[in-house]
Amino acid sequence: MTTRIDYAKSSPEGYKAFGGVYVSLLKSGLPKELIDLVYLRVSQINGCAFCIDMHSRDLLNSGLTVDKLVLVPVWHDAGKVFSQRERVALAWAESVTRVAETGIPDADYEAAAAEFSEKELADLTYAIGLMNAFNRFGIAFRSPPAASVA
Repeated sequence: MTTRIDYAKSSPEGYKAFGGVYVSLLKSGLPKELIDLVYLRVSQINGCAFCIDMHSRDLLNSGLTVDKLVLVPVWHDAGKVFSQRERVALAWAESVTRVAETGIPDADYEAAAAEFSEKELADLTYAIGLMNAFNRFGIAFRSPPAASVA
């Protein structure tokens, strides 16, 4: 895979604007591990190798076990490995990421709204939207995962 362009270098103001959303999410009050799990799941759905690699490394570096990491794609079958809050966040991430297929049904919204406050749900949805955008940049411009350049 050959990188097409370095989009952050080509358009630093746009990249900085997306970075502002990332920084606000770090200050949102949502646990960083929860946000990183959502980032990873969204990236898995979209098939962004760069982001899957990065968020897997972030989660491992923060202390997430390999046992839990490898079950992220099948979280719904992983029993009690994921907390209720994590399961609801991952379900919401899947529904929002697959919006063209799901239409984000009321049942999905109601499940998420029952677990998260309005602010938390808005912030969680910002995180999902941000990662969907970064996945599109990574895939469109063929950003190589760190594992491929090491």
